[in-house]
Amino acid sequence: MNIRRAERRDLLQLTLMFNQYRLFYHQRQDLQGCKTFIKRRLENNDSFIFVAVIDAQLVGFVQLYSSFSSVAMEKIYILNDLYVLDGFRNQSVANKLMIRAEEFANNNQASRLVLETHKNNVPAQNLYVKRGWKQDNDTFYYNYNCRN
Repeated sequence: MNIRRAERRDLLQLTLMFNQYRLFYHQRQDLQGCKTFIKRRLENNDSFIFVAVIDAQLVGFVQLYSSFSSVAMEKIYILNDLYVLDGFRNQSVANKLMIRAEEFANNNQASRLVLETHKNNVPAQNLYVKRGWKQDNDTFYYNYNCRN
């Protein structure tokens, strides 16, 4: 297995996998929307996507967004997406993608990585705890829907 930064040549496979990721979170299928979204991320370099590759097939990805903590006055990264195809789960793919994300943040002077996950996503939570991530019990997370 090779973990590397996603490239334009990965667009088709990454689009299909990103669509599966969205379906996992109960979103409607939208291959064209997924393609446009991922293509823009790759072209604009406004996210950092790392892919897990086995025998030339993309089997998982992690996507990070750069941000800042005003209070700490430091750079942070938001680990927004982590996904592994069904047939490749329980093979350390997600763990290796997490390692790559952590290395990337450390090598780019970030003070921390942050993420959110659904309360029912116990396998992901177990991975995060195993990797040394801590659940934040001091703050609340809120959403404001701009498209009422």
